[in-house]
Amino acid sequence: MDKPGTDKEAGALAGAPRQPMDNWQSLQERLAEQGYVATPDLAMALHLAMALGRPLLLEGAAGVGKTEVARALSVMLGAELIRLQCYEGLDAAQAIYEWNYQRQLLAIRAAAEDGESAREAEKRLFSEEFLLERPLLAAIRRTEPPVLLIDEIDRADEEFEAYLLEVLSDFQITVPELGTIRATSRPYVILTANGTRDLSDALRRRCLYSYVEYPDRETELAILRARCPQVETALGRQIVAFVQALRAEDLEKKPGVAEMLDFAAALAGLGVNDLTADPAALVAALATLLKTQADRAAIPLEVAARLAGKAA
Repeated sequence: MDKPGTDKEAGALAGAPRQPMDNWQSLQERLAEQGYVATPDLAMALHLAMALGRPLLLEGAAGVGKTEVARALSVMLGAELIRLQCYEGLDAAQAIYEWNYQRQLLAIRAAAEDGESAREAEKRLFSEEFLLERPLLAAIRRTEPPVLLIDEIDRADEEFEAYLLEVLSDFQITVPELGTIRATSRPYVILTANGTRDLSDALRRRCLYSYVEYPDRETELAILRARCPQVETALGRQIVAFVQALRAEDLEKKPGVAEMLDFAAALAGLGVNDLTADPAALVAALATLLKTQADRAAIPLEVAARLAGKAA
């Protein structure tokens, strides 16, 4: 049985395509105003996902800025950001809904003391009063469409993907005790994956898709200028060239855009205006870029100085 406020008429309205922005260039410009520099391919994919009301799956290496897309979009739209962080063992109770068992137990005791019949007690125990919303259910019950970020979906078990299919295709969730709860407004859904495992064809068919690469030099420099305007242009070019050269080294965990920004902030805090001027400060700032002992050992002072010299 469909729930009040989420009936078939509302479900049909939620399923209708949205009114798109003028074009993908407008979306790209508005994201840039929030400090996110999107490539044309990414801006086009996001524009289409918003216009068609479809989920957008973003794949790419860790640190290329996939999660930040959802944050920037929520700020741009003035919409709530609801995040589901995926992990191994994630199930419906953590992602969709569960019952408040402690309150139910207290209610059972109170019902017994008041002489309430078992049928009446059961009907009340499995009502909205005792339902705990988790991110997926919360997202489809908002009156204003939120941005729903399903982060690192490939870290969850394959079985969890089956829970997502009803949400991603029909924007509804079935609660056996309550019936089918349909979206009152369709959320903007962004899924991210780092390539930890292959995703199912069923999940991919329900999404639009974009692969997010590490930014090229000019794009990464634009990101640095937007997020760290206090960094001088000459030093900014050195930072971007150094980090991109570092990614070409044989590292376990290549530094992403977030690490590049931390590196820039660290250098600014240390008063560095030239990467080649203070080798000790450069090595100290590598703590923001290299996150394993093996990677630190792979980039000793001599290698860091060589890369800095090429970047200068």
